[in-house]
Amino acid sequence: MSETLALTVRNCNELLTSLCQLLALFVIFVGIMRALIIFLKDLLFKPQTTEAFQRSRLAMGYSFSLGLSFLVGASILKTMISSRWDDLARLILIIAVRTILNYLLTQTIASSDQKESLLLSNNNNNS
Repeated sequence: MSETLALTVRNCNELLTSLCQLLALFVIFVGIMRALIIFLKDLLFKPQTTEAFQRSRLAMGYSFSLGLSFLVGASILKTMISSRWDDLARLILIIAVRTILNYLLTQTIASSDQKESLLLSNNNNNS
């Protein structure tokens, strides 16, 4: 009975881990496509290419941040079943690196959002 339960838990864990990884891939792919569409649309129809670059970068940054969060969740799920110390140490390292990357991404996004809102308010005041 306990072997069947352990096998069921392991299978559910593998399924959830794979689902989180697939969601991360999907979110990152959609973000890249959105960023590319924003950049190409603005490049072709508007003369301000720096603004297009910044907007596409922000769209991609949001999706990378969400994708990294899904990957952290997948790493936690993958290590939950394992009881080896080297797996736990690897998990801690992976989470630390991904959390730092996520923090840096959100800082860049927040900084870009502030710059964009300042530019918009300056443009509205000049109009």
